[in-house]
Amino acid sequence: MLRSLAAVGLLIVLAGCTTGDQPTPPGAVETSPAEGVAVNDPPGTTSCHLLAQAVLNANLMDPGTVDVIVAAGSTADAPVADAAHRLASTYAKALAAKGHANEPETIAAVSAAGADMSAVCKDSGLDTVG
Repeated sequence: MLRSLAAVGLLIVLAGCTTGDQPTPPGAVETSPAEGVAVNDPPGTTSCHLLAQAVLNANLMDPGTVDVIVAAGSTADAPVADAAHRLASTYAKALAAKGHANEPETIAAVSAAGADMSAVCKDSGLDTVG
């Protein structure tokens, strides 16, 4: 009889550990698989939107931000892709200058490259955030 109760208890515990649909914990955000997938139509849209968000959030110099913008620009038309590559090159120079006397100038150059890319995005009609 004791073994039967132990077996029933084990089954109850295992039944509570299923991997089926579970309610979302409080505070968690539910997303569908399609959410968060960037639509890059026309090409360069994603890169320009990411740049606009980085400028808006003042995190262009944060690690990985420029890399994501440049990667998204890989499918962009030449003007946007070229501007993204200039941004990446300028950012690399700023990283190399960290702790040196020319660091402020190289950081300012990243801002200028971001502004240049933003202008290219505007000229291409891809300057909206969204």
